[in-house]
Formats: sequence, structure tokens, C-alpha cells
Amino acid sequence: PLFLSLAADPAVISPQDPTLLIGSSLVATCTVSPDFHLKAEDLYWTLNGRRLPAALYTALSPTALSVALTHLNGSKQQSGDNLVCHSRDGGILAGSCLYVGLPPEKPVNITCWSKNMKDLTCKWAPGTEGETFLHTNYTLKYKLRWYGRDNTCQEYHTAGPYSCHIPKDLALFTPYEIWVEASNRLGVAVSDVVMLDILDVVTTDPPPDVHVSRVGDLEDQLSVRWSSPPALKDFLFQAKYQIQYRVEDSSEWKVVDDVGNQTSCRLAGLRPGTVYFVQVRCNPFGIYGSKKAGIWSDWSNPTAASTPRSERAAGGCDPKGGEQNTTLRRELKQFFGWVKKHAYGCSNLGIKLYDQWRVWLQKSHKARNQVGKEP
Repeated sequence: PLFLSLAADPAVISPQDPTLLIGSSLVATCTVSPDFHLKAEDLYWTLNGRRLPAALYTALSPTALSVALTHLNGSKQQSGDNLVCHSRDGGILAGSCLYVGLPPEKPVNITCWSKNMKDLTCKWAPGTEGETFLHTNYTLKYKLRWYGRDNTCQEYHTAGPYSCHIPKDLALFTPYEIWVEASNRLGVAVSDVVMLDILDVVTTDPPPDVHVSRVGDLEDQLSVRWSSPPALKDFLFQAKYQIQYRVEDSSEWKVVDDVGNQTSCRLAGLRPGTVYFVQVRCNPFGIYGSKKAGIWSDWSNPTAASTPRSERAAGGCDPKGGEQNTTLRRELKQFFGWVKKHAYGCSNLGIKLYDQWRVWLQKSHKARNQVGKEP
């Protein structure tokens, strides 16, 4: 019937939409429908819009033209390369997608963390090479270790391209098995299984409310305060904090490692009249007695503050005062070197000693200057 001949395709390509390994060869044939009165010599081929040379063609019959492709490279696009059969005037008669690539590699480096002990986010790497040239689908699966069925994670790309987030309904005090399956048109690859307990992978948001302020007129110190992360306030855990700071025009951060679980710290030995950027991060550990080390949070956003300007920089009028200040600074520097060596960074002992030393030194200077002035 006439209806059928109108609906018929002008031509067909076989094989249609093949999937091939990189380096493979392919012979594709375009067979024209007899209704269109086209001959094999009226046809030509393109691959991704580029005309293929006639030397690759073979006329298999008056209405069928084949093309031979060898040593195929990976597909230029994940949706496949376009192999098209044209009539002499450029009209498209039929098309086929070539999927040329590699089977997926075994996903590696699965790491997971929980922000509130109810959720879990995991990320992974797509294998050593990663590039398969084909659309590769990744599925994160998890189950309770000794019982329970396989579950599939639903929220992908939450922490980067190879990641997934499980928002709720997770059990505590029971280990989970977690693995990733990668699949594409050429096969499936499964990662090693990771075993973890939610309690061992808890992290937090960065500590909130970070404030940096001057310590009176002390030109070489700044005080840093912050709050505990709120997400974990209902859980039994210990926290330790780290601070890093840098001078405004430098990209090099100095880390203060031993802040412990206090939520304030004094930075000393700084440059006078200088803007500093300060960040704090938190590591919750020992949750409900977990023996794992805990996972550091991200750093807080940088908070800026400047130390007071040195009196000498302001240009004092009293030369004696200037000399005295220089001596004082020299002695303080020596003492601070000792403090740094023996009572690291934020140790309270160091700060108390430092303040006492300073008060004592200033008193002794005053006393020395007044000798001979009094009647």
C-alpha cells in the first residue's frame, strides 16, 4: 500500500548503533530502499560530519554501499560518534551511532563521612585511567554487615562528580558494607567492599562565630574565639581544634596544632601593625567511645584582624623610651623563643608565663629609671 512506502526509511545502516572496543575495525553497510531509485554510486559516508574517502567504500550490490573503518579511536562524545549515509546531493538517508571505548575500571578510594550521625556521604575515584570514552554509570550500594538487604544510594554528585549522599535511616553501632558498581555498554566493574561504622566517620561543619581581636595594646598578639559546632551538641564526643593564620600579603599559612578542646586561643609573636587572616577547624573524636581518630572539618571562612602599630613606628619623642622599648622587645623576643620551644602555641602555661614576665620586666625597668630621681 502507498501508506507503507511513504513511511519507509530511505535507507538502513547495519550494524545499527554498535558498541566497540578501542582499536576495533568495523564494516558498515548502507542499503537504500528500492522506492528511492538510488544506486550505490550515488552514495557517500560521513563520520562526525567529515566525509570519508571513497577508497574505504565497496559496492556490495546496485543498492548497497559499505565502508570499512579500522583502528577506531575512543568516541569523541559520550552520546556516540555519528556515522551517516548521504545521497549525492548531501541529503541524509540513514544514521548510526558508534560507541567506541573501554569497559569501566574498578572504582577505588572510597571515603565516607557523616555530618550529624544520621546521614552519610561517600566519594570515590573512577579507576586508574578513568576515561572510558563511553557514558559510565556509577551506583553506590550499602547494607548492614550481618543482615539486611542491599540498598542503593539515590542522591548523586552532592560532593563532586563521583559522590553520593544517603540522607537518613542509618543505624549506629553496626558496621555497614559499602561498595560502588560502574557500568557502561562494554561491561560492569565492582569496587572492593569498604566496612565502616557511622560513629567512626563523623565530621562537622567548620566551627561557627570565629572572632579575632586585639589583646589590649600588645602589638604582637591576637585573641581568637569560636563556638563548638552545633550539629553534635546532643552527642557524647570530644573535640580538638586547629588554627591556621597568615599575613595579609602572604599565601603561606602557619598552623597551630595543639589548641586541644578549648574554644579560644591567643596567637603571639606576630608582627606589629599587620593584618592577619585566621581560620579554625574541628575534629570530633571519641564519639560514644569510638577509637577512631575522627575526621577534620573544612576550615572556617577567613576572619581578619590587625595587630596594633608599634610605638616606635609611630615615632616617639623620648629617645630613652625608644631605647628602653628596644631592650624590652629584645628580651621579650629571647623569652618568647623559650616559650615557643617549651610551651607550644596556645598552651595556657606559655601565655601566663609570658604575661607575668612582661609585667615583671616593665616594673623592673620603671624601678631602674626612678633610681636617682627620688630625694
